[in-house]
Amino acid sequence: MHSPDDENYQRGYEWWLMKEAKKRNPSIKLYGLPWGFPGWIGNGNGSPYSNITMTVDYILRWMKGAQKYHGLYIDYIGIWNERIYNKGYIKLLKKTLNENGFEKTMLVASDNKWEISTDILQDTELAKAVDIIGIHYPGTKTTDDTLKTGKTIWSSEDYSTFNDEVGGGCWARILNQNYVNGNMTSTISWNLIASYYNALPYTRNGLMTANEPWSGHYDVDTPIWISAHTTQFTQPGWNYLKHGSGAGHLDKGGSYVTIVNETQLTMIIETMSHDHSICIRPKLPAYNVTKQTATFHLKGTFSLIQSLNVWKSKFKYGGAKSEMFVQMQSVKVVNGEFTVNLDLDEIYTLTTSTAGKKGQYDEPPPSSPFPIIYSDNFDDYDEFSEGSNFADQSGVFEIRQSNDADHGLVMRQVAASYPVIWCQDSNSPVSFIGNSSWKDVSMSVDAFLEKDGTGVMVGARATNGGCKIHKSHGVFFWILSNGTYLLTADIDKLEVYTKGTVGVAKNKWFNIGLIVMERQATGSIDGRDIFTHSLYEDTVNGFLAIGTLTFAPSMFDNFNITATA
Repeated sequence: MHSPDDENYQRGYEWWLMKEAKKRNPSIKLYGLPWGFPGWIGNGNGSPYSNITMTVDYILRWMKGAQKYHGLYIDYIGIWNERIYNKGYIKLLKKTLNENGFEKTMLVASDNKWEISTDILQDTELAKAVDIIGIHYPGTKTTDDTLKTGKTIWSSEDYSTFNDEVGGGCWARILNQNYVNGNMTSTISWNLIASYYNALPYTRNGLMTANEPWSGHYDVDTPIWISAHTTQFTQPGWNYLKHGSGAGHLDKGGSYVTIVNETQLTMIIETMSHDHSICIRPKLPAYNVTKQTATFHLKGTFSLIQSLNVWKSKFKYGGAKSEMFVQMQSVKVVNGEFTVNLDLDEIYTLTTSTAGKKGQYDEPPPSSPFPIIYSDNFDDYDEFSEGSNFADQSGVFEIRQSNDADHGLVMRQVAASYPVIWCQDSNSPVSFIGNSSWKDVSMSVDAFLEKDGTGVMVGARATNGGCKIHKSHGVFFWILSNGTYLLTADIDKLEVYTKGTVGVAKNKWFNIGLIVMERQATGSIDGRDIFTHSLYEDTVNGFLAIGTLTFAPSMFDNFNITATA
C-alpha cells in the first residue's frame, strides 16, 4: 500500500510463493513480519507507533486481503523486524485480530532480542497478547526470564550464513541445538533462496542459490538437504520430546532431538565439529566432538517399533564431495534399543516415516555472466509485477500502464514517500541491474517526469547496495524537472562533476543516455551529447542503475545496455 487507499493484492512475488508452498504442503504455516512500513504510516513521522490505530488497520487489511484474494490465512504475525516494540501496539493488534476473525492467528514478539520476556513477566495484559517469543540469532541459548514466561520460544530468524559446507554445518547444528540448548521449537532461516546479485550484501545466504535468471543456472546447496532431515519427516503440530527423554547432548559432542505425533517418531542426530559449523553470528564458543557410538532406548508405545528408516548426510572438505541426504539401510530396534556409530560432521535421521524422498532435478544450465547486450521494453509483464533482473535498493519500481499508445507498459517508481525504514535508505529511489564488475558501458532509457520538483537518473559503476545504498558511489546522470542536469559521483549528489541546463520538461517522454569509458563519461538527451567529463580514478566498476530524484512517480521504458565483457 503506497498510500492509504492503495489496496493492491497482486504486486510482489510473495503471494505466488505462499500459494506454491501450500500446494506442496497444505499444512505449512504462514508468518508475516513487517521489516519496514510505507511512509504514510504514522503520519510521516518515521515511526509505526505514532498512530498505532493506523498501523494496526494496515496489518489487518493486509491479512484480510491475503484471505480474500488468495485464500491464504496468516497463522502468525510479528511486530517490526529487529526494531523497538511498543506494548500498546502489541495489545491493540491482538485485540483487533481477535475482533476481526483472526482469533487463531498467533502473535510473535519481538523478532529482536530478549527484552520482551521481562516486560511479559511484568505486564499481564502484554502476556495475554503475546503467544510466542521470537528471537533473532540467539546462538542456541535462551534466558531465565524467557523460560519463566512459559511461552513458546522461536528462533524466528537465524542462519544467514554463506551456503557452502560450513554454512550447511551451521544450519545442521542450530536446527538441533536451538531446541537442545534454548528450548526453541522453531528455527526460521533468513533467507529462503539467495536470488539477488552476488555483489549485494549477504551473498549466498540462502538455503540454495538461484540468482541468474538470464542463464537459468541455480545451485542446490547443502542447507537444502540438511533441512530435509527434519522437514521431510515431521509436520506442523508434531512435538519435541523433553530434554533427557528424547533430546540432549551426545556424550562425545553433538546433539539429538526427537519429534513425534501420536504414532510416528523422528530422531535427528548431528555431530558437527566447531570449525565446520560456524554461523555468521554470534561467535561460536569452542567445543569438541569425537567419534562415538550412541545407544538409544525407546519407551512407551514406541518400544514396540522394530526398525527405523535411516537417512544420512556426511560433510566432506578439502575438495571432496559431500554426501547429502542418502537413504541408508534401516536400523533394527531390539526390545526398544538401537545403536548408531557416529563420525564427525554427520547428520542422521532415524524415523518411522516412509515419506522421505531425495528429489531429482535436471542438470542446471551452466552459469554465465549477465549479458553484455541487453534490452527490455517492459511489454511482456503482468501489471504490478517487477522488471526482470532489476534489484530495487530504495523505492519501488513496478510495471504499470503508461496510458500512452507508443509506450504501453512501462516501469514506474511508485513509492510516494520516504518509508519507515528498517535500515538507512537513500533519499533517491534506485534500482540496480547488470554485472558489478562492469567498467565500460553504454546505456539508455526513455523517461517521463510526472511532477514538478522531481527528476530521473541513469548510473554506472554503482556500488554499495542494501543498507549502504545511501553511500553508493559511481557515475550518476540526473535530469531534473526544472530543466537542469547533474553528473555526480555519489547517489546523494554531494560530489558534483558538472551541471547545466537542458531542454527537458515534465509530462513529455525523452531519452536519456550515458556512456562510461575508462575515465570519461558522456551524457546525452534524445541522442544529443550534452557533456563529456573526466572521472575520478577510484570510480572503477559497479552495477548499472536507474532511479528518481525523490519519492515521486516517474516512468521508464525501452531500456538498453551495451557493455564490454
